[in-house]
Amino acid sequence: MNKKQKRNLIRIIISSVLVIALNFVKADGIFKFMLYMIPYLIIGYDILIKAFKGIKNLQAFDESLLMALATIGAIALALYDNGDYTEAIAVMLFYQIGELFQSYAVGKSRRNISELMDIRPDYANIIDENGQINKVDPDEVKIGTVIIVQPGEKIPIDGIITEGTTSLNTSALTGESLPKNVSVGDEAVSGCVNINGVIKLKTTKEFGESTVSKILDLVENASSRKSKSEDFITKFARIYTPAVVFSAVALAIIPPLALVAFGSTAMWQTWIYRALTFLVISCPCALVISIPLSFFAGIGGASKEGVLIKGSNYLETLSLAKTVVFDKTGTLTKGVFQVTAVHPENIDETGLLHLAAHVERYSTHPIANSLRAAYPNEADDCNVSDIEEISGYGIKAKVNGDIIYVGNSKFMESAGAKWIQCTHSGTIIHVAINGVYAGHIVISDVVKPTSKEAVYRLKKSGIDKTVMLTGDSKETAKKVAEDIGIDDVYAELLPEDKVKKVEELIESKAADKDKVVFVGDGINDAPVLSRADIGIAMGAMGSDAAIEAADVVLMDDDPVKISKAIKISRKCLRIVHENIYFAIGIKILCLIFGAVGIANMWLAIFADVGVMILAILNATRALFVKNL
Repeated sequence: MNKKQKRNLIRIIISSVLVIALNFVKADGIFKFMLYMIPYLIIGYDILIKAFKGIKNLQAFDESLLMALATIGAIALALYDNGDYTEAIAVMLFYQIGELFQSYAVGKSRRNISELMDIRPDYANIIDENGQINKVDPDEVKIGTVIIVQPGEKIPIDGIITEGTTSLNTSALTGESLPKNVSVGDEAVSGCVNINGVIKLKTTKEFGESTVSKILDLVENASSRKSKSEDFITKFARIYTPAVVFSAVALAIIPPLALVAFGSTAMWQTWIYRALTFLVISCPCALVISIPLSFFAGIGGASKEGVLIKGSNYLETLSLAKTVVFDKTGTLTKGVFQVTAVHPENIDETGLLHLAAHVERYSTHPIANSLRAAYPNEADDCNVSDIEEISGYGIKAKVNGDIIYVGNSKFMESAGAKWIQCTHSGTIIHVAINGVYAGHIVISDVVKPTSKEAVYRLKKSGIDKTVMLTGDSKETAKKVAEDIGIDDVYAELLPEDKVKKVEELIESKAADKDKVVFVGDGINDAPVLSRADIGIAMGAMGSDAAIEAADVVLMDDDPVKISKAIKISRKCLRIVHENIYFAIGIKILCLIFGAVGIANMWLAIFADVGVMILAILNATRALFVKNL
């Protein structure tokens, strides 16, 4: 509880104690009025000041004016009739209790987001010419600078580790509690906390373009993008508040004048009391406070789980998702090619990998990297010479005097080797020794271990269709889609083809309210991320362009989080609708009761503050998303 909340709580307690105590004090007239004004001003002075400033700035029609008019009017009636001032004080008292609940709920939401904001680094360590470590502003560090990160420090800028081994706490970014072990050659993302080892890393981005800066920018700007529900409530309050003020004035004046016209007693006091009750009931606090709070809580809860939603408008749209479209590489697969099968002929598997790795040892192609990773001990006493790379075919070289061919089927044909067709999906690397076929190696992108579960959860959560779009071959795409349960797959697509396919899916939706979500990670995915109703980017390995174009960012690249994001959005919207229907329904009922004289000020207090507190408590449920 912050200082302001504590101060308001003290005011509430003091006013409550004074009101209770005054019930045992015998007083009349002006003396009674002055005694009761003490707790009234203690609890309501800020509301009165706000109402006065609103009138002064010609922006009077808000809940402060309604509270001020209702309570001052009730006090005037009590003073005129030597009545009870408790009702007027109770209106202010319970209103402040509702504000305290609201402040606490917002504070809890902000704490979720502020935990994320704690990832902002204060400095970066660089080594000067004398070998001394200096702390500098991260903004001053240029690309390619070697920085040192000591245990307990935040990684200030994205980079590649050049020295050291450690574990990183990534929970602030991904929501994942388990540490991530990294060593030389691994990427270190800014915002993570170095746990136990000193590391050096070479920066690959400037601070302004690093992951931590982009995340902070997303979070800071999330509240500026309002949903349709929030816009509706804002417009509704602008029209509703002045309407009820004029209605209350009409209720106080027209019936008494009508009674006089028909020869009856005016009953001014009765109708003014009803008008004041009407004002208290009509206060739109429950809607004005709880709806934005629900979205704010939803965004805060999602961020704690490593799902960054750029605004409540995207949260609302995501709740309507019915079709989820995936990119393949880097989204459903790891984007890292590995040897997945070895099929030798007249040679053992180790020998086949040994030859291929030796021939490819000087190549920088991803396939060569995969072969070297599968056989890491190629730096032996073998004599490799006469290396020749033939574009579109492969590489040949002499290994201990034998001519080794490593490449595609065309290369085998040119070498006179009778190659064997492979039924496995992926890139097939054939090997021949002196023109004699020695077997082949299958290299393919590895499916993420959670991709199948992610698709299953999406279907279980009500997604009607899952689609995969990829530039890979049809055979590879079909195999991946079958393995993880994707409904439809479209392969051999260029980036512009992906956009067209998403546009076709958008046009073929069953209803306008059904939304199409696209999930991707690469630079070539940026156009389609922008075109989809909702774009979701992989934040850890995704490109800057994809993260910039997306509406939602998954910080740990886990596709399972997609269904969690959708469930969070649906829970949030469900809470919003519950609050709207509940608040408006109760208020309309109580307004009717107040106008005909059935409702008194105590029922009005419930219709205003009671409904507001219940709506706020309901809104805070959007914070709890761990088990969705």
